[in-house]
Amino acid sequence: MNKISVALQLYTVRDETARDFAGTLYHVAEMGYSAVEFAGYGGLTSRQMAALLAETRLQAASTHVRLADLEQDLEQAITYCLDIGCPFLVIPSLTPELRNAEGMRTIAPRFNEIGQRCRERGVTFGYHNHAFEFAQSNGAYLLDILLNETDPALVALELDVYWAAYAGVDPIRYLHTRTGRVPLVHLKDMTPERTFTEIGDGTLDIQGIIEAAQQVGTQWYVVENDAPVIPSLESARRSRENLQTLLA
Repeated sequence: MNKISVALQLYTVRDETARDFAGTLYHVAEMGYSAVEFAGYGGLTSRQMAALLAETRLQAASTHVRLADLEQDLEQAITYCLDIGCPFLVIPSLTPELRNAEGMRTIAPRFNEIGQRCRERGVTFGYHNHAFEFAQSNGAYLLDILLNETDPALVALELDVYWAAYAGVDPIRYLHTRTGRVPLVHLKDMTPERTFTEIGDGTLDIQGIIEAAQQVGTQWYVVENDAPVIPSLESARRSRENLQTLLA
């Protein structure tokens, strides 16, 4: 089985990055994370970000960039990734008007175009799901419509296991339906009330998800908590410690 690295999605600690972006990355590195996934760059230029990553010895695992921003300047978004050594450029969600079967079929050719340009320049393009993609149209998940209408060589999936489970889909089973297409897995956990909690403190079968991710070729676990109820840095630390135990 392949060795999978661990990154923190910085959306988890967005309250901290808003106050002190650089200082927060130092805290993240001290926790033992080897990498981060960006949800914005805190106003830093790519040169400044590359220097910060070098100082903290963090890798840029991936970045989330809205489709609207890619449509405005795809080349700049790719260049930023290349400047900071970020291998994955991921759209985090779609606007409401595209959240249906017609919308998925409409956007798929554009995803292929973006993915082709990313590949030409040495970056992998991907899409991150929420729960709405598991609504069905004529017996097919919206996510499957999107994935079936796009080229696997051009459009990867970052599977968010919390949102799959929230939608009533077994993330372990779904991972196995997309072997080789899920280089990134968003690791989260869920309380019995179906809210967010730290990895290992909830109801999801994290160990089973880890094993499935290893089997299907995942490269990165991306830790995230959309809405921590404890201080966000403490949440990130606890998830990292619990995950380390599960990975041991």
